[in-house]
Amino acid sequence: MDAKELVRRYEAGERDFAGADLGGANLIGAELTAAHLHNADLSGANLSEADLIGADLTVADLHGANLNMAKLNMAKLNLADLIGADLVKAYLSEVNLCRANLSEANLERASLLFANLHKANLRNANLRNANLIGADLSGADLSDANLSGAFLSEADLRRAILDGADLTKANLTRVNLTKANLTGANLTGANLGEARLSGADMSGANLTGAIMPDGTRHP
Repeated sequence: MDAKELVRRYEAGERDFAGADLGGANLIGAELTAAHLHNADLSGANLSEADLIGADLTVADLHGANLNMAKLNMAKLNLADLIGADLVKAYLSEVNLCRANLSEANLERASLLFANLHKANLRNANLRNANLIGADLSGADLSDANLSGAFLSEADLRRAILDGADLTKANLTRVNLTKANLTGANLTGANLGEARLSGADMSGANLTGAIMPDGTRHP
């Protein structure tokens, strides 16, 4: 199946494209709301500005795909392969990315409000200035990720791995970092007001100028 056939069949009312082979397909701006693309191969596909709201992309291969500014609100992407994917400015509010592989993905300025990223792999991912307010990142691997300027208010980061992560000027107000690993993390100028840090490992972390849970500023 090629991109044109997919769009034609979708416009005709078909929604089930499970297992479709669409590697490298050109689907810029495609309207695929609620499409069933479980286990589909979309590796290297261009889905920039595509509408995939509510789509089922469970276990889909989106390795290296272009999802720049794509609409993925409420989509199912659990266990999906998004290694190296371009998700700059993507709309991912309430998306299910549980156990998805987003290592080295570019999520700069992406909207991930209340997203489910439980145990997701975000190693070396770029989340600079991303909106992760209320997101579930419990158990997620964010080793060496760039979270500078990210909005993480009220996010769940229990047992998350953040060793070596860049959290410069990140908003971490009321975040739950219970038993999180923050060894060697850069928290320069971060706001940790009312954050929960019980059992968190912050050995070697840079807290210069950070606002601490009690409201005081670290030297």
